Amino acid sequence: MLRLTWVQPEDLLGHELRQAALDGREPSRIAERWKAAGGGEAPLRAGASTKPASRYLRTLAEDLLDELADLPSRLKDDEPTDLEKIKFLCPNWPSDSGTSTATPAPAAYEAAWLGRAIGCLLGKPVEKLPLEAIRRLAKATGNWPLTTYFTARGVPQDLLAAHPWNRRSALTSLAENIDGMPEDDDLNYPLLNLLLLRRHGRAFTTTDVARLWLDELPPGRTFTAERIAHRNLLLGIEPPHTARHRNPFREWIGALIRADVHGWTNPGNPAAAAEQAHRDATLTHTANGVYAAMFTAAVIAQAATATATTSATAAPDIHTCLRTGLTVIPPNSRLARAVRHAIQLADTHEDFDTVVDELHATHAHAHHWVHAIPNTALITAALTHANGDFTGSICRAVSGGWDTDSNGATAGSIAALLTGTPAALPDRWTAPLKNRLATSVADFNGTGFDALARLTHELARPLSPLEATRP
Repeated sequence: MLRLTWVQPEDLLGHELRQAALDGREPSRIAERWKAAGGGEAPLRAGASTKPASRYLRTLAEDLLDELADLPSRLKDDEPTDLEKIKFLCPNWPSDSGTSTATPAPAAYEAAWLGRAIGCLLGKPVEKLPLEAIRRLAKATGNWPLTTYFTARGVPQDLLAAHPWNRRSALTSLAENIDGMPEDDDLNYPLLNLLLLRRHGRAFTTTDVARLWLDELPPGRTFTAERIAHRNLLLGIEPPHTARHRNPFREWIGALIRADVHGWTNPGNPAAAAEQAHRDATLTHTANGVYAAMFTAAVIAQAATATATTSATAAPDIHTCLRTGLTVIPPNSRLARAVRHAIQLADTHEDFDTVVDELHATHAHAHHWVHAIPNTALITAALTHANGDFTGSICRAVSGGWDTDSNGATAGSIAALLTGTPAALPDRWTAPLKNRLATSVADFNGTGFDALARLTHELARPLSPLEATRP
């Protein structure tokens, strides 16, 4: 029997019950009805339960999903999704001059693309694994604290049996197997956003994003909130309702991993980057899921200032970039609190394992491992603790667990962009990629990172007056 992941109502309901509690609703009575009817918990790590539900349970799950959506939230005033309401809550929202500063050189964008790929590749074989398994696998080969790609060579068989590598990724992402950058959604979405900007410019609408996805993004290449939004579009539901209808993943990490291009193409203009990320994110996400994308885009836009300036004194460091990211998200939101806590932990503890343990103690029980809040906090802690160093940032981000490939990708993109050049990235990281990326997006398969950098550089040029005023 075909068990589709991330769309079956009986599986969605367990996630929605958890999400409802997180975003300030009271789901306990509905949870009791579901349990009394024989409904189960959401799958812990997989996208679908193994046992098919009865027709009755599936119908009940659909009804209860709709009932949960109607529950009032006590957090709605502190965590809006509407952009103007977000801005109203942000007292330090950055000024938007309408134009970006000098555009970074293509070399800076090549570094950023490479950094994103390397961080993703580092995290791929241990995605979904528990934190303790990641530590044991790395220690077994003398690679702890992490300093290079994971390997299976030298790992005891009993340890491999207890904690097998991610089955989709081990054949292409362990050190002994890497032959170019394999396909991954953490790279596919930036490629899609290049297409988005080529076709519609930086004044694109959320509807433009939806049309692009229907044209270019196979549903089988999507997960969680993106798959739900795809389904909703095919049901005739229009944005932004695509993000809300029976979508318990609306605060997960999917919008964050689409944010890089919005930051890259707005160097020195974090406000414009955040607004661009908001228009993209609201196809699939709400509240903190959207804030994670806005935060990341603003951090990257500020980081791009460093590589575009000729004055060393004017170049922002990673800490300035992260503070800038906080200016575009509501300060009383759960994400803002989590980011500030992560920075505090990273500033306090010399041992990063202690930082990670504190983050897991704070977030692991309440949040799914793909939720945006704990993952954004971990990315922030890694960048802060490593002081923006490239190797230190990606290794810390991946060593902290949760969504390891996505966290490594975002940390790598930011830290590599700050270096300004691929020459600053150690050869042990870049050489296995062979300047080649695999993807099913459009005609990008086999493209080199240098070619992607040139295209990104072109898209980051200052807007013409006509482009800047396009409705």
